[in-house]
Amino acid sequence: MIDLANQLRPTTLDNFVGQSHIIGRDKALYKLLMKKEIPHLFFYGKPGTGKTTLAKIIARHINSDYYYFNATSIKIEDLRKVFDKYKNSLIKPIVFIDEVHRLSKNQQEVLLPVMENYDAIIIGASTENPFFTLTSAIRSRSFLYEFLPLTNIELNGIVDDAIKDTQIELNKEAREYLIASSSGDARAMLNLLNFASKVDNVITIEMLKELRSNIIGDGVSSSDTHYDLASAMIKSLRGSDVDAALYYLGRLINGGESVDFITRRMVIFASEDIGNANPNALNLAVSTMHACNKIGYPEARIILGQCAIYLASCPKSNSAYCGINKALADIKNGRILQIPKHLDSFHKGYKYPHDYGGWVEQEYLPLSIKYYESDNIGYEKTLNEWLKKIKRKV
Repeated sequence: MIDLANQLRPTTLDNFVGQSHIIGRDKALYKLLMKKEIPHLFFYGKPGTGKTTLAKIIARHINSDYYYFNATSIKIEDLRKVFDKYKNSLIKPIVFIDEVHRLSKNQQEVLLPVMENYDAIIIGASTENPFFTLTSAIRSRSFLYEFLPLTNIELNGIVDDAIKDTQIELNKEAREYLIASSSGDARAMLNLLNFASKVDNVITIEMLKELRSNIIGDGVSSSDTHYDLASAMIKSLRGSDVDAALYYLGRLINGGESVDFITRRMVIFASEDIGNANPNALNLAVSTMHACNKIGYPEARIILGQCAIYLASCPKSNSAYCGINKALADIKNGRILQIPKHLDSFHKGYKYPHDYGGWVEQEYLPLSIKYYESDNIGYEKTLNEWLKKIKRKV
């Protein structure tokens, strides 16, 4: 069976597609590769963006021995065998470690002396951010590069190469779905094209949708994507962009994110970013949390969507958030004030406000402090008016 992804895998830098921000001809890494000066490298990014391919191209370019390991099954003794083989050799092999984020700290420590002495060139690949998964010692001895999803233009060019000199017929609608549903993953795109062509040379969008009914999303397997999407949703809610908030919410739902994770962030947002500008936002967010946890997907999407629209549409104020943060910062910095005697548990000298029509002037702090600064937005205006009326200032 022909594997299009392997058949079309580029073998030279000139044929490599994508990542021009890393290996464009004017880039430092490209110039190093041309001089065959190869540092230790760690590539991270989404699947199908060329991480393994570039490592193989580098090994071929410098005419070096190449060893592939996967961190999910790697054994330290196997690594040591390779390193021992080249201990006194002029050849520097390339040791490629896939899923490098799965290396334990002990396994990473085995790499350190090899990287320090350049007994081998270590290249790693990961879908996780190595800034969080690799030790600082490993990172200080290497260069880290993020691989971006391939653009539609780049994927289009790969499709042209794949169907060139074949009997495959691919109309515009089918081509667009093939590319869009692959989400920048060249391997996934070629895999779909490969199996679709085995069904029929004339590939239709209906056939592609039968084989892949959903667009390949980021899912939430990557911690980066997990938090990036949540961050984008929150920032869209804060910016009162309803459509953007729904889009990122949809991405989280489509990626299989739990309702618990999404609703917890909505509840926090309702208090942090809306607060008393509309106190009902917190009520709705908490109700959404309870309802979604009871109902679950797929119906929970409706409740989540309703809540997102409401939160995005609310007036925004972070005055409560800022107020409590200022108070906590003062306390943590050692500002511990004496409680006035009339407020302690003995109540001596305490004036009971209800005996004075609801409010009476008395000391609650031994000095004047201002933590709360109202934004005077939404319902906060009403609260401000209440305070003024309570204290008989109007």
